[in-house]
Amino acid sequence: MSFLRFIVLFAILTIPISVFSEESGCLDIESLKSKYFESNQYNEFIEELNNYKSKDKNIRPCLDYYKALGRYKQLSYLEEKQLWDDYFANGNSYREQIVENSKKVISQVESGNPLKIKSMLLLWQFHRNQQDAFYEQALVDLMWELNVYSKNKSSSPELIKEVADKLLANEEKQNARLAYKLYVNKLVEGKLTDGEMEKTAAGFYKDGNLELAMSVYDIYIDRIAKTLPPEKLSAKLFEIASLFVYKPKGLFDMDYAEKIYSRLESLGIKDSFNKETLYLRAFNLEKLKNYEKAAKFYQELVNLFPDTSRHDEAVYKIAVINAYGLASPAEAKKYFESLTSQPELSPQGVKSLYHLGLIAQWAGDKETAKNNYDLVLKNAEGYPSIVAQAQERVKEIEENREISYNLKTFLDLSLKKDVTLLESSQLDLKSSSYVLEKAQNFTASSLVNMPQSGCNQVQLQYLWSGDLGGADPQLEESNFEGSYSDSGTKEINLVVVSPTGIVDRSFIMNDVY
Repeated sequence: MSFLRFIVLFAILTIPISVFSEESGCLDIESLKSKYFESNQYNEFIEELNNYKSKDKNIRPCLDYYKALGRYKQLSYLEEKQLWDDYFANGNSYREQIVENSKKVISQVESGNPLKIKSMLLLWQFHRNQQDAFYEQALVDLMWELNVYSKNKSSSPELIKEVADKLLANEEKQNARLAYKLYVNKLVEGKLTDGEMEKTAAGFYKDGNLELAMSVYDIYIDRIAKTLPPEKLSAKLFEIASLFVYKPKGLFDMDYAEKIYSRLESLGIKDSFNKETLYLRAFNLEKLKNYEKAAKFYQELVNLFPDTSRHDEAVYKIAVINAYGLASPAEAKKYFESLTSQPELSPQGVKSLYHLGLIAQWAGDKETAKNNYDLVLKNAEGYPSIVAQAQERVKEIEENREISYNLKTFLDLSLKKDVTLLESSQLDLKSSSYVLEKAQNFTASSLVNMPQSGCNQVQLQYLWSGDLGGADPQLEESNFEGSYSDSGTKEINLVVVSPTGIVDRSFIMNDVY
């Protein structure tokens, strides 16, 4: 272990085992809790608390907190072990005790008292589990009180981190990051040099705690921004961004990477982005589905570095984004055509012929569509997935049929400027990996954010289309597994339909090398 990491770990390890002061009288009850919780004797624990005798006048808030905690743990235990007799007979009583005792503590102790934080954390977790109307306000109250607590000179970094960990575990990513930042501020204020802080952040990244790593990097960046010249600051920011940008293997956080890239851009250093960092930023934005900005940086890449090995991929993605992400098929055709005019067609060039045919077929120009599909079949040796798609479209034209329903629905929704649907964000479509080798398995999955509809679960249909890697997902399947036998950029399209109509549509691109 390096000496620098040791500094931070020593600070953590030397925090008292309990965050409570001895004057509060909570230490003895903490010991009782350990004894009873290990054997799941929650009723016995509550009974002992009810009969607890002490001359300490401050003991009442401790008793109330541990009564609430005991009932909370008891409910969780009953659910886990499916002990439904006790759960249904006494569950409502236990819930009332959780709320009542937590609120007693919150009203009895002053801001800055760790008992107040722990009670608010418990109350928020309870309301979140119940999915009730008090959840959001409980979270607001908790974050406000945590901020107050962190400014107390005697406050414990351990308790702040406990709150941050619970927030992150419950998918409150933004608030978790704020809490981790409070924790880091408390832990390292005035103790670590810039170099030590950088190595500490890198250590947390290596340990897999991205939220904590990002919190330390935020403080580190704010520090070095005041002292380093722009060129050296730029180099450090690129180094940090490279850790968090999308990668097929390893840890990443695409939103944080873009935050760093945006800060780099604001430095105004001419030519600070090279061909590799421009591509990484465009690719990262594409995977974030920030399509307009992604197209902008792909365009900048091909303008500044026309000799880049990523040229055809970048141009192709600009075309796909214009067609299906920005509802600009006329603009898309220009880029598709630029790839089809090359003497030797790349996988993206062959696929561009297919898309030119598809857009023409959708617009009703079957002759142009057929000509493009014939060119695909002439040039697509070695690309069986493109051949299969072109053959299916040719068959539709020859038999005077519409484009297959799933694909046509996607085209109708994507090629027309329906601003409402273009700006919708109810559907999150992902691939387990966006960079694949031939024959490598991947999983495409979707998550739909539907409004609450009482007790009835909305029945959704999933209209998959595009290059699905040999898979044939059915209407009720929200995910599927596939693999590709040929190289190039592959699009996966999805339209989600509810009984009341279209919910949303989305597409993603996988790159096979």
